[in-house]
Amino acid sequence: MAITSALDALDHALVHALQIDGRASFRTIADALDVSEHTVARRYRRLRAHGVLRVAGWLNGGRLGRTSWSVRLVCAPDAAGRVAEAIARRDDTSWVRLLSGGTEIACGVQAGDDQDGDALLLKKLPRTPRIVAMSAHATLHLFAGWRSRVAVLTDEQAERIRPALPYEKEVALSAQDHTLVRVLAQDGRAGIGELAAASGWSPTTVRRRLGELRAGDTLRFDVEISPQALGYHAEAWLWMKVEPSALVAVGEAMAAHPEADVVAATTGPTNLMAGVTCRDTGDLYRYLTERVAPLHGVRELETAPVIRTVKRVGALPR
Repeated sequence: MAITSALDALDHALVHALQIDGRASFRTIADALDVSEHTVARRYRRLRAHGVLRVAGWLNGGRLGRTSWSVRLVCAPDAAGRVAEAIARRDDTSWVRLLSGGTEIACGVQAGDDQDGDALLLKKLPRTPRIVAMSAHATLHLFAGWRSRVAVLTDEQAERIRPALPYEKEVALSAQDHTLVRVLAQDGRAGIGELAAASGWSPTTVRRRLGELRAGDTLRFDVEISPQALGYHAEAWLWMKVEPSALVAVGEAMAAHPEADVVAATTGPTNLMAGVTCRDTGDLYRYLTERVAPLHGVRELETAPVIRTVKRVGALPR
């Protein structure tokens, strides 16, 4: 898609605005950017139609008592793609990536307190002997989580877009709530009428319920956009063994790196995991050798380049 290499300043501003509030009205965004509502709507529909970006809704598992797991699978080369796509179709996977020459899969899974990542995925995986190894790492602490690659708006512009949501207590999810989330996972900007038709609720009830779920931080919205569209062409996952006494210091140091999208302390044979994005492979090399290598307490580092992102956020587009 040629359009992905030609995002201009207004496109970047629109992406940043949607990352602040994925359901902000075009009028709200237009007022903050000092452009016409028609221009914002046209830009969004153009980028959406070309598959450059998509707003997706997702449940915050932490507010629902769920544990986040990072699961690694090693497959035969001829099976990895099929297995990754099967996993990506699951509602309980939040992201899926092919790594290391296409033989390894990394994915995010959310499980309740009575399930671990191994048990959950072993019940869901396709019955195939082509999966040769598997490990699961529970997230213990998040130092940095899925930060934006775009930050072009001023603080004043951001405040004009940021929704005013009063804090609410945790809420129990109903069948209708799950129906709303399934629709929003496909299109986080789905209209109230579409959501009402899907859930069987009235438009007024849908608006109220969306407000409650968002205010309680149970429902979040994110912008799905590839790093390549923003000029980044080297992604990698890092698994690190860090001295326990240095884990907090290393995690906090990496969280301050602009290259790091996510940094988390985990269970398993490695105790720190990070996803990083760089401009190119040379930039990735410099990051590993000049920024990560000098960190005191890092005993081992495994790097796996991302070959293909099968699922980035929300549900797979239909």
